[in-house]
Amino acid sequence: MKMKAKVRSVDSSKPKNKLLLSVLKGSLVSLCFSLVGILIFAFILKFTNISDSVINPVNQVIKAASVLLGVFIGLKKEKEMGLVSGLLIGLIYTVVAFLVFSILDGCFVFDRTLLNDIFFGCITGSNCGIICVNIKKSSV
Repeated sequence: MKMKAKVRSVDSSKPKNKLLLSVLKGSLVSLCFSLVGILIFAFILKFTNISDSVINPVNQVIKAASVLLGVFIGLKKEKEMGLVSGLLIGLIYTVVAFLVFSILDGCFVFDRTLLNDIFFGCITGSNCGIICVNIKKSSV
């Protein structure tokens, strides 16, 4: 008696495409939230006399909140790969935000601040990705 092994074709590109779309969606959400946050902060600065020393910390909070929101929305349906997906969202967001804000400013400055922003975006994204995926696992 011979037994035939069943061979199923597994399309491994679907999960990768889904994950890539989630990362891109999260990055775009982060960018949109960041643009709105910076615009609101600019209006607040224009009509009040807040000290210049407040600008950098508020910008960092806006960036962190943007990555957080982007990761949670982008990885809403994901059940794994939170660290890598969150890291990618933070990285892509930081690079695209740098490009967009540099274009709006009219100059590109590659310095230590950019490297710090990339590091900050990656760390924030990976931590948020881990939290996002594990919150969903514990609630299921």
